[in-house]
Amino acid sequence: MRVLVVAPPASVVGLTEAKAHLRVRHNVEDTLIEAYVAAATGHIDGPDGWLGRAIGDQVLEAYADVFHDCMRLPFGPVIEIVSVKYLSGTGDEVTVLPSEYELRGWLLGSAFGKRWPSVLSHPEAVRIQYRAGYADLPPPIRAAILLMVGDMYANRETVTVGTGTGATKIPMSTTVQTLLSPFRIFT
Repeated sequence: MRVLVVAPPASVVGLTEAKAHLRVRHNVEDTLIEAYVAAATGHIDGPDGWLGRAIGDQVLEAYADVFHDCMRLPFGPVIEIVSVKYLSGTGDEVTVLPSEYELRGWLLGSAFGKRWPSVLSHPEAVRIQYRAGYADLPPPIRAAILLMVGDMYANRETVTVGTGTGATKIPMSTTVQTLLSPFRIFT
């Protein structure tokens, strides 16, 4: 199932919080710090992220070839269904009424006593838009983002050059991975 971001999330860690974590009291590097927050968040969030889930409230669109009895929507947690659309046998786009389906956690299925309609035999004939992400970001994810921002702020290059030792790679924090691992979804 292919999934695209329709409406990206707002920043899950604010500039004020990031600056407090970094102990920065000036405004000179605000743009840089915001870029680090965006980079850290983008590394773990959404369809392209390391976690395999949505962390900030965002709208995603999943594409499927047909309806299945119970379809798992990737990159949850799923907040709500925005719309379910499909191509009919005549090629017309049809919107499924909300009374025809129900959301059960991350699973979308036809409502009790209802059946999914037949769709045109065409790749990605079914489109499901949904909101996903956390209403309240779990503290370990927030802490990991702040640690990544701190790493980028303190180490502005990916290698460091020592006297007589040559260049050494700056490792990513194992603490970040430890904080995030319980939330990671492998697909």
